[in-house]
Amino acid sequence: MSRSGSGAALALLLLSACASAPPAPRPVAATFDPAAMIAAIDQAGVADSRELVVRPLTDGRMDGLKQELGDLRAPDRLAITGQQLELALEAQPDDAELLQARAENAILQRDLATAEHMARRAAAVGAQAGPHCRRHWETVVQVLLARASDGDALAEAEASRDACTVAAPPRY
Repeated sequence: MSRSGSGAALALLLLSACASAPPAPRPVAATFDPAAMIAAIDQAGVADSRELVVRPLTDGRMDGLKQELGDLRAPDRLAITGQQLELALEAQPDDAELLQARAENAILQRDLATAEHMARRAAAVGAQAGPHCRRHWETVVQVLLARASDGDALAEAEASRDACTVAAPPRY
């Protein structure tokens, strides 16, 4: 091989080494399955007999509204239920139970931004321990998983959810 031929081969080799590598693939969200998300949230809200259960205080006026709303997850009423929950939240903006119901309604309507926002508000104003607390944070976890969010945000939400489980005080 001639000197000019080996020089050309070397130049070609150097040029190919300088070519940029293809970009790393972006993480793809798992298949968005609202029913599976709601099932995970429901499971997070199951109390263990050995844990502290904190029940949020509720406004008696909201009981009638909650009964009127009926099945919050009825597929044919999701939009109407969402509107009714928004109206109820105007009257009671810090009702953690209403905020959580609106978050779950938003998941079923495939509105992840509203779901996360409402669940974070519920976590901020609601019980800081027990099954209700876990439901709020599990909702955030499920939204972050559906969005394939960065690991730090997901790890923080999971840690917050896990911190909700507090052992009940010993009984004597």
